[in-house]
Amino acid sequence: MSEYTEVEAALNERGFTRMVFDMQKIRGLMDVLGSPQRAYPAIHLTGTNGKTSTARMIDGLLRACGLHTGRYTSPHLETVRERISLDGEPVSEERFVATYQEIAPLAELIDARNSEPLTYFDMTTAMAYATFADAPVDIAVVEVGLGGEEDATNVIDAGVCVMTPIGLDHTEWLGDTIEDIAWAKAGIIHKGATVITALQDEEAMRPILERCAEMGAIVAREGSEFGVVQRTQAVGGQVLVLQGLGGVYEEIFLPLFGAHQAQNAALALAAVEAFLGAGPGKQIDIDLIREGFAGADSPGRLERVRSAPAILLDGAHNPHGMAATVTALEEEFSFRYLVAVLAVLGDKDATGLLDLLEPVVARIVVTQNSSPRSMPAAELGRLAVEVFGEDRVTVAENMPDAIEEAVVLAEEDASGELSGVGVVITGSVVTVADARKLLKR
Repeated sequence: MSEYTEVEAALNERGFTRMVFDMQKIRGLMDVLGSPQRAYPAIHLTGTNGKTSTARMIDGLLRACGLHTGRYTSPHLETVRERISLDGEPVSEERFVATYQEIAPLAELIDARNSEPLTYFDMTTAMAYATFADAPVDIAVVEVGLGGEEDATNVIDAGVCVMTPIGLDHTEWLGDTIEDIAWAKAGIIHKGATVITALQDEEAMRPILERCAEMGAIVAREGSEFGVVQRTQAVGGQVLVLQGLGGVYEEIFLPLFGAHQAQNAALALAAVEAFLGAGPGKQIDIDLIREGFAGADSPGRLERVRSAPAILLDGAHNPHGMAATVTALEEEFSFRYLVAVLAVLGDKDATGLLDLLEPVVARIVVTQNSSPRSMPAAELGRLAVEVFGEDRVTVAENMPDAIEEAVVLAEEDASGELSGVGVVITGSVVTVADARKLLKR
């Protein structure tokens, strides 16, 4: 077993959840590490959907402007090293191992003082912050793992906070209403911050504005200070006109699909402008902005991995995210026959996802993914039959069988003409990761 494999195993042994939120352990660990998270400024992102895509765009824009960046996002698709990126690239195995070995003995000291050990996410967060300080980076782009106020990432005091759209998800942890969830997420807003927020429902916006008032934070709102002026479909993506904090930015090619990605781009631009001090009459060089967006990618978000028939991977895992995916499928892909492969985690609103998919897909193949929390295929199949009817549902025991069945169904309809025929694999980031391993071989 290599050192890297040993580190992966040691992280996994820590577990991914805890009984109660507790910031004391991560604060204690950061203290004994010498508070590396204070060595650089940060942009901190929270919200229900769009965080990773927006973080990746922010990272690309900052790098186009000549800055050395650190980016921390979750979950990962193929390797845990994706969570900790330097200048847009996952850290090397050697660096990952060295950072873990530096932190592990100190983590054991913290564990010994507490009834529950530091979690997997606590450790990767500490490793990210230490890596960024050691690099060193000019700025860190940090995505919240869950919620905000009591998330391990919130030991950082970010000067710019980004609120992507807030909807219902993780209700068992964050509360049963959008207002409760918004209060939890608004906890990343610290004194004097600048807050960049997407258009929100009134019940989500109220806690954000109240937190901003309490913290003396400046707020810029989509649809008021910034937003998408125009978007036009283009080969391989879309062309945008964006209203930024500093003015209008035209002819921006974004190689990603969907109105939700255009919204993410507007958020990313405003966040970078806020960080760099752009404002009315003071724009960032348009060529740098175009360069930053032209290199944008978002693995597992309407990502095409095969052609003839087209196979798309999308990590939508809640109704809010699936609604955006379905809209993009309808508006930007001219499928005449579409088959879905769906595998979801057991705590998700599977019926909500099925209801959204039903009008846009001809057939659905349900299965289960590799997570121990995956909903069993038979259970998901019963829910699917209630929504789609028995004739349109196929149950497959595993992902390879599900993909094979979906492709066969798509090709059978095609009668030799594969243009306009496709398969979309969705329901969870774990589902996408499983499919990616099979399809990218």
